[in-house]
Amino acid sequence: MRRVARLLWGLTIAIALGLDAPARASSFARVGLDYLVAENGLIVLGEVLSTRSYWNDPGTLILTDVQVSVSEVLKGKWNNHEITVTIPGGTVGDDTIAVVGGAELVSGNSYVLFLKKGDLPGAGGVHVVRDHSQGVFEIQPGKDGPRAVSQAVRLELVPDAFGDAAAPGGAPGLRLQALRRSVRDLAEVKR
Repeated sequence: MRRVARLLWGLTIAIALGLDAPARASSFARVGLDYLVAENGLIVLGEVLSTRSYWNDPGTLILTDVQVSVSEVLKGKWNNHEITVTIPGGTVGDDTIAVVGGAELVSGNSYVLFLKKGDLPGAGGVHVVRDHSQGVFEIQPGKDGPRAVSQAVRLELVPDAFGDAAAPGGAPGLRLQALRRSVRDLAEVKR
């Protein structure tokens, strides 16, 4: 019975972490690239090396530490070749917690990650993808070179103040070179 109660509590927290919009439970307020750059202190391009899921200290939520090999820092300062990113959700044994709209990071895949130091239940001062799936751009091959596709294309986004409801780049994503340039230009403007 305690295990079921702990899973329900963890699921409640996980769902709460996934809700950024006051609209429908499965919707997020759309954020643009300018917001992502302004609100996140570290933006990196890298490949996921490994993941490790575990129960947080109070045993109420599964967290996943993602080890990322950093190939390029687009904003901020990071001198190491690797960084650990902690995301809510994951699988430990037979227990799985999924976060609605959460970031999904898979070993062997490359991403542009919008990161911030933050706290998760039972894990303080860790690097987090604060904007969940909107803060993760998957690197995919394209006819015109690598493309960065926001994981938020899988979500129903609530339009922003300008009426835009599409994730930056939409379904085809942005050319990786264009995203790099945009992030650097926006970071420079915000200084």
